[in-house]
Amino acid sequence: MKTAGIGFKGLNRLNTVMGLAGLLAAAVVLVWTLNVRDEPDLSLPATAVPTTPDVLARGAYLALAGNCASCHTSRGGTPYAGGRGIDTPFGTVYSSNLTPDAATGLGGWSPAHFWRAMHNGRSKDGRLLYPAFPYTSYTEITRADSDALFAYLQQLPATAEAATPHTLRWPINTQPALAVWRALYFEPGRPVADATQSAEWNRGAYLVRGLGHCGACHTARNALGATDDRLSLAGGMIPMQNWYAPSLTSPHEAGVADWPRDDIVRLLQTGTAPRGAVLGPMAEVVLKSTQHLAGEDLAAMATYLKALPQTPAEPPARTAPEPSMAARGSQLYTKHCAVCHGDQGQGVAGAYPPLAGNRAVTMPHTANLVQTVLNGGYAPATAGNPRPYGMPPFVLVLNDADIAAVLTHIRTAWGNQASGVSEVEVNRLRAGAAR
Repeated sequence: MKTAGIGFKGLNRLNTVMGLAGLLAAAVVLVWTLNVRDEPDLSLPATAVPTTPDVLARGAYLALAGNCASCHTSRGGTPYAGGRGIDTPFGTVYSSNLTPDAATGLGGWSPAHFWRAMHNGRSKDGRLLYPAFPYTSYTEITRADSDALFAYLQQLPATAEAATPHTLRWPINTQPALAVWRALYFEPGRPVADATQSAEWNRGAYLVRGLGHCGACHTARNALGATDDRLSLAGGMIPMQNWYAPSLTSPHEAGVADWPRDDIVRLLQTGTAPRGAVLGPMAEVVLKSTQHLAGEDLAAMATYLKALPQTPAEPPARTAPEPSMAARGSQLYTKHCAVCHGDQGQGVAGAYPPLAGNRAVTMPHTANLVQTVLNGGYAPATAGNPRPYGMPPFVLVLNDADIAAVLTHIRTAWGNQASGVSEVEVNRLRAGAAR
């Protein structure tokens, strides 16, 4: 039997195709709707931002708080003129020119355009921005702070520096794919004060979550490069850098709930404190950003970080190394490490950190230890610690088996309770650093 010249099978196929087309259309509408929510109305007359000394000083300070120059300045390049490559698992994203050059920078932008970029992750021409620019965090800053930052950038010397094209793989390099990613993982936010907390705590939360974008490193990312708010600040590998940003919610990693607040401030201001020091990517953050912040803002950040709920997980149990590896590690430690860190890993106060009882040594993730032995460990030279002690690199001195042995010794000696380090782990990180 046929109906109007179409068999039942043909009718079923047609209904299936129409149903799929309807679902696709609905998905497209949903993705589009989620990508334009809470966007400013750019058809309204542009409102000028006052360029008083106070506003410009405020903008300069906010640029330091956001560490903007670090990403938006290429090696040896003009500050804020962009061009620095940011490696991601999907390719390289190049930072944009933030100077007021009319052709290649922000010269043709309005405060509303800049606010839309910060709050919504969309450029002046409507393009969606890649979240290597951390608008997923910057979305929580206020419009007033966005305007002050824009006013500061507008008074920088204009530098003609054309954008370097991104080198991202397909389909990540397409706007539709980015729109789907944003529909799944990005929602514009607002700073909302917690009435149950103090003004200082709320200020700290604003700086840590917003311009400080601490979660961009200290939160693990999924296979598509998105962070999970449920695991905020719980630690994660920094993509492509092979450094682990330790958990700020674990007493066994980098939680500071039991630290005196002044010690947290000191760490952020100088890069060193009685119970820890910063190395690797965090050293750059202290050098170029947090050491320049006002004492009251550092105290607010310390208050917030100190109040983070701590996970109750127990540290891993010690695993005894093979006797041959233990002997090798002990010999290497005596030869290369004991002169600074002490025969019993006790360190030297104010110079070389102790290794005995040091949670940076015993935490489950060993990437930072391997990186430090391979490439050296250097605290930032700050105003409060202008001549920090450093550790030389051993990349040309020790092979993978040597590094695995000495680190296994350090993680299991003097009462340290941790697992060993394998030669495979060292080889993987050495190979990654060589790329």
